[in-house]
Amino acid sequence: MSDWGYREYYPPSRPRKVKDGIKSESRRGKIGDTWWSDRWIEVLESFNMGARFNRGKSYARSGQVIKIEIEPGEVEARVQGSRARPYTVLMKLKPLPEHDWDKVTDAMASQAIFAAKLLAGEMPANIEDAFDEAKVPLFPGKRGDLVTDCSCPDWANPCKHIAAVYFLLAEEFDRDPFMIFKLRGRTRDQIVEALRGKRIAAPQDEEGARAPKDAAVEEEPFPPLEECTGGFWSCGGDIEGFSACPKPPEVEFAVLKRLGPSPFAAGSRDFTELLEPVYELVSRRAMELGLGE
Repeated sequence: MSDWGYREYYPPSRPRKVKDGIKSESRRGKIGDTWWSDRWIEVLESFNMGARFNRGKSYARSGQVIKIEIEPGEVEARVQGSRARPYTVLMKLKPLPEHDWDKVTDAMASQAIFAAKLLAGEMPANIEDAFDEAKVPLFPGKRGDLVTDCSCPDWANPCKHIAAVYFLLAEEFDRDPFMIFKLRGRTRDQIVEALRGKRIAAPQDEEGARAPKDAAVEEEPFPPLEECTGGFWSCGGDIEGFSACPKPPEVEFAVLKRLGPSPFAAGSRDFTELLEPVYELVSRRAMELGLGE
């Protein structure tokens, strides 16, 4: 700091080259391929962070970031600048409290497609709806929600080192969208465990809420088995005119994905990998039969 209370002026300088740094996959244009990485960058851009924010793109693309570690509520990174010693970047986003996560997972479990995709390791395209329903933010709502610091001498925040980490985080979210949840305080395993527990409990709640069955229906006698064998393979009048309109599943190989890694292997390949082509063939044939092809 000078006698006038202003930070010293640091002239532009070239960063030192880094071997095996983390380089953005995007070489031009926007960074990030999925809706959640787009949303992350969109939120940051809405905070009007200044010129250095976009300058961080060149650092991200040239591989100046040496490492990024994401923990619940915190990101730590090392970024090589013009000095010999890399700068340390810290970013904090307050984790959601337990009761808020409980509301969010309730909202997720109430939507079958949310639960199916998340349990299969996929991120639903409209997952923010679950957070909106719970009145809990997934992404930062204002600039002050993100607390960042860099050990570089630049007075701006974000400096280009912080901005480079912002952009590379977008691509980290592309590779593993559950990192967004981790930043908010929950790992993928914790989310899946909570959803499984709530999906298992849901049918019991629904069963208890059902109206009692008609006693007359329950007491209706069934004919002996030997009297039914003659028409076993016939459809019966109750389902005449029934037609099926099968559709591809929302989540491919959902059962295999829910089961997780198999205890069996064929060489270096997990047994579930060998089952995927079989499931695909059976699904395709079922579709053909259902559509009368």
